[in-house]
Amino acid sequence: QLPLVESGGGLVQPGGSLKLSCATSGIELDYYSIGWFRQASGKEREGVSCFGSLDEITYYPESVKGRFTFSKDNRKKMFYLQMDGLKPEDTGVYYCAVEGRLTSAQDMCVRADLFSDMDGWGRGTQVTVAS
Repeated sequence: QLPLVESGGGLVQPGGSLKLSCATSGIELDYYSIGWFRQASGKEREGVSCFGSLDEITYYPESVKGRFTFSKDNRKKMFYLQMDGLKPEDTGVYYCAVEGRLTSAQDMCVRADLFSDMDGWGRGTQVTVAS
C-alpha cells in the first residue's frame, strides 16, 4: 500500500468552498489512475472525481459535476479537489486513492470491486457542510 495523506477538510457553510490536497510518497502520477472518494455515515464509499490512466480524462458523477474540480501537479506529486457550492449532502470523510492498473476514469470512480485492491488509500479527511 502506497501511503497517501489528505489535508484540507473542515467545517464549511452551505455554498462555501474547500480545497483538498493529497500528498503522495513521491510516485509518478502519470503512471497511475488517481481519484477522490467520499463516505458519508452509513453509506457506501463513492467516487467523486477520478482521473484515468487509460483514457486520461476526469470523471465526475452527476452529484458533483460543475461544483468539484480535480487537478494534479506532477512536479509536486500531489493532486487536489476543489469543491465549490458545497451542500450538506457533501458531508463525509474524503479519501484519495491511486491505482497502478490501467483504468478508465469512470471505472476508477464507480467500480466498487476495484476499491479494495487499489494500490494506495489515504486515511481520510472530514468535510462537514452545515450552517
